[in-house]
Amino acid sequence: MALAETFQEVLDSLPDDWTDLELDVRIHDETRYVNACVYLSTVNAQPYSKHDWHWNILVAHRFGHAAAAPAVHGALKLLDDAGMEGELQIREVRSGRVEVVQMWGRPESVRQEFKKIRSQ
Repeated sequence: MALAETFQEVLDSLPDDWTDLELDVRIHDETRYVNACVYLSTVNAQPYSKHDWHWNILVAHRFGHAAAAPAVHGALKLLDDAGMEGELQIREVRSGRVEVVQMWGRPESVRQEFKKIRSQ
C-alpha cells in the first residue's frame, strides 16, 4: 500500500481529540535515501543514525510545534509519486491536550469555556 494512503488510514482511525502523532518512516530502496530526504525535509523529518528506521516525523492535529497532517500527507504522496516504496510505523499518539494561550486578565469562566471548547 502507498505511504500516503497508509497515513490517511491512520488519521481516519484516530479519535477527534488527538493532538500529537509520532511516526517512523523507512524506504525499501536505500540508494534513493538522499532523494527521499529532499521530499521529507518539508515536514522536518528527523533522520535516525544507525537505526532500522530512516526518519521520525512529528505530526500536529490542530496546534503545536510539529508538521501539519496535510503537509505530511503531501510529502508522503511525493514519495509515492516518485516510486519510492516504504513503510510507516506509529510510535506514539497523544490526545486530550489543550493548547496554552495567554489568558491574563480574563475571568475564570472564560478560561474554563476555552478549555472546554478546545478539548472536544
